[in-house]
Amino acid sequence: MKRILVIEDDDSVRKLIRRILEGAGYTVLEAPDGVQGVQVYREQRPDLVLTDIFMPGKEGLETILELGLLDPEVRIIAVSGGGNMGILNPLPMAAKLGALRTLSKPFSGKELVDLVEEILPQS
Repeated sequence: MKRILVIEDDDSVRKLIRRILEGAGYTVLEAPDGVQGVQVYREQRPDLVLTDIFMPGKEGLETILELGLLDPEVRIIAVSGGGNMGILNPLPMAAKLGALRTLSKPFSGKELVDLVEEILPQS
């Protein structure tokens, strides 16, 4: 079973993403911030990382950069609710730093699963 690490500081959002992904047949690991997310990645080496951008402590762009240095083959989806902020939209920068795909909040469960399945085809 493919493993996905969800790095999200909002507990309710993290748990909702977990339920959606587990319902689609994935194993989900969780971290509430980038510091713990990088640690979980080092210990567990999941198949995919889904990280929020705006988090306290180590935010998402820094997390993406650190994960890419740790493992150049890391597969990341960057998620942000700031996508409607025009010039402040962090998702293009996340892609430049190594995120394979980006996803703007709010998103549907189907959008999330479709994107994950694009990156991690079920075999």
